[in-house]
Amino acid sequence: MSQLWNAPGDLRNIIQKSAAHSAPQQSASSHAPDHAHVPNRIWIMVGLLNFMAYTLDGVDGKQARRTNSSTPLGELFDHGLDSWACMYFVVTVYSTFGRGSTGVSVFVLYLLLWVVLFSFILSHWEKYNTGILFLPWGYDISQMTISIVYIVTAIVGVEAWHAPFLFNFLYRDLFTTMILGCALTVTLPMSVYNFYKAYKGNTLKHHSLYEIMLPFLSPVLLFALCTTWIFLSPSDILEVHPRLFYFMVGTAFANISCQLIVCQMSNTRCQPLNWMLLPLAVVVFVVICGLAPHNETVLLYTLTAVITVAHIHYGVCVVNQLSKHFNIRPFSLKKRSTD
Repeated sequence: MSQLWNAPGDLRNIIQKSAAHSAPQQSASSHAPDHAHVPNRIWIMVGLLNFMAYTLDGVDGKQARRTNSSTPLGELFDHGLDSWACMYFVVTVYSTFGRGSTGVSVFVLYLLLWVVLFSFILSHWEKYNTGILFLPWGYDISQMTISIVYIVTAIVGVEAWHAPFLFNFLYRDLFTTMILGCALTVTLPMSVYNFYKAYKGNTLKHHSLYEIMLPFLSPVLLFALCTTWIFLSPSDILEVHPRLFYFMVGTAFANISCQLIVCQMSNTRCQPLNWMLLPLAVVVFVVICGLAPHNETVLLYTLTAVITVAHIHYGVCVVNQLSKHFNIRPFSLKKRSTD
């Protein structure tokens, strides 16, 4: 049980650290020269961290209500960190199933990443238009499943996931089917249904098709630019640096999501284009035109660093501004001094 003196922001900070810590652990271990696979202790730790992150993600809102400290800053912390954590959950699964004939290809996982990201932003698109945020059960099911998969992997080893389990049906196929199934049978239908109810009840906040679909413009352009880079990459960048590419995509998407969350909280118009698309477009142009044939990896690292630093800077600035506006402290229940 969380104590009353625990600020909800503290819990959300632990959530992000738990999710973020698991991906580097798997990545570093899978590249270690002394290990054929990720060590079992890493799988156990990642499973526990993922379960802790999922549990605290459900506790922070209750803690805010218990302590009477619910604010828009809390909503931004909660869903803003979730938008970044989406990428970590997908990337860590890459280490579970691996590559090859019985694993998941890096491009398929890239598409699955986008399915997860789309499922996330769909709920916030719904709130942007209806004013009500509906969170489907698909997220909870996926987090419990992933935690169990990590623990089971520590017991049976990664080789167990490469063997067929029913009618030559591979576990990677089950994993893919679950992600697509949750998106197509739970998330998408509920969002469409809730949007339709708001439309029939004449409670939509926006009425033109352009304004309704505006939050999707930047994500669609992000997908188009990144996919173009993958197909036209001279060095097959996704095959060479899959985790880094996923991280770049997920971080840029998180920034787009956070800006949408701020807009829906403040009832302001969503910005059509996110500025992070500009450096990405420049890099893609340089790569596909062959202007830097031997520096594609350097460009990816540089772009990822710029996007990451910019996203963190944006988050810090918004948190500080909201804290001053509401006269609160982000990680404390004590009010700011009025002197």
